[in-house]
Amino acid sequence: MTAPTTPQSAEPGIDPTFDHDLLDRGHVALRVEGPVATVTLNRPQVHNAQLPETWEALAHLGSRLPGEVRVVIVSGEGASFSAGLDRSAFDRLPTALLGRLALASTAAADEAIAGFQRAFSWLADPRFVSIAAVSGHAIGAGFQLALACDLVVVAQDAQFRMAEVSLGLVPDLGGTARLVRSVGYQRALEICATGRHVGADEAVRIGLALACVPVDELDAAVADLTAALIESPPEAVRAITALMNQAQTNSAADQLAAERSAQIGLIGAMARA
Repeated sequence: MTAPTTPQSAEPGIDPTFDHDLLDRGHVALRVEGPVATVTLNRPQVHNAQLPETWEALAHLGSRLPGEVRVVIVSGEGASFSAGLDRSAFDRLPTALLGRLALASTAAADEAIAGFQRAFSWLADPRFVSIAAVSGHAIGAGFQLALACDLVVVAQDAQFRMAEVSLGLVPDLGGTARLVRSVGYQRALEICATGRHVGADEAVRIGLALACVPVDELDAAVADLTAALIESPPEAVRAITALMNQAQTNSAADQLAAERSAQIGLIGAMARA
């Protein structure tokens, strides 16, 4: 991964410790305003199709995000959240992404995909709450990027689709487990194995999304949700987020123990304040 650089001057709201050349190559825009970081995929001319450089840039953001950030908003510039992996990955050339993976050793291909997954997994960090603001298409990698976030708010024109099966592939960016947790095993299997579209209303109904709003109200709805999260005590929100994440895999006894531990820590902090 490219080392961070410090530019001569930084735009307002942008942390100069980030590698802006890397962000530009990945077509990812970042704005940090106090406790809120907004990450925007910025290739609207191709519906924010993702490149390996996009994943490198996203992973870079996750490793350098300031500690004071409490909410991360992920969105797409223009009419679509993300149409998925860029078509260039599927070119019948050994230099294309899938061609390189096919020619690589199993260990090398595994390492490469693990690197791609890091672009998504950091959004589950309990230090902050991540929100996907989804309008238009969220296909394949775009669908999985939305799923990587803690909360998903959709515009009425949102369309989700796990298109990998139509290419003879599987979702491999963390989307399978997250989809099962959101909608349950049967619905997740049906969505992934058929590759069908899931509209905004259905997304809310089955638990994939938190809320659906008119297209022109999406930004305002996400801003309201962000403000509500920031109003709550930060350490309590972080503890709740961690507990919710652990609840996915903990036994009942382990989850009760985790709740006790979190509560005792918070009570102690209140007493020392």
